[in-house]
Amino acid sequence: MKQPLGVILAGGQATRMGGGDKGLLTLGGRTLLSHVVERLTPQVAELALNANGDAARFDALDLPVLPDSIDGFVGPLAGVLAGMDWAAERGADTIVTAAADTPFFPGDLVPQLLLASEGMTNPLVLAATPDAKRGTARHPTFGLWPVALRDDLRDALNGGLRKVVMWTQQHGGREALFPHEAAFFNVNTPDDLKTAEDML
Repeated sequence: MKQPLGVILAGGQATRMGGGDKGLLTLGGRTLLSHVVERLTPQVAELALNANGDAARFDALDLPVLPDSIDGFVGPLAGVLAGMDWAAERGADTIVTAAADTPFFPGDLVPQLLLASEGMTNPLVLAATPDAKRGTARHPTFGLWPVALRDDLRDALNGGLRKVVMWTQQHGGREALFPHEAAFFNVNTPDDLKTAEDML
């Protein structure tokens, strides 16, 4: 399989941070997004950013900015679809997504997702970590997605589907288990940002 293209999902509204772009908050003197770009770049063939509104605010990253093609902030699946459409134009088979507010995700994210997808006609895998209450916790903004299912996803979104796991289960999606519970720690609140500074 060809190396996937990477798409950073930054299309959310960051309501718990008071709005704005969480990815542009600073951690250790650099933006959260720059930490994510640094981790994902070596793992993918090309990289783009899914974000809505004025793309100029991300000029410093020098990345293509892909807005949602489905209106109304319908969640991360709209960003996945934007990434799939971009990848299709480039002749790619798969994309890997990562969230803009999760600076410490694993350096072997892509290899582990690809390993879990072996034998699948349409490679569809979400990252997961151990969870004391539920056994495993899925991280639906971190996944491997097949470009071949983009029209199916578009139809599902236009039909009102919003839940990532509902759609992945319809297509026999798998999980790639990462051993550390905090591997996908994300910054949702000002307190989380303080915790991330300590983790850094």
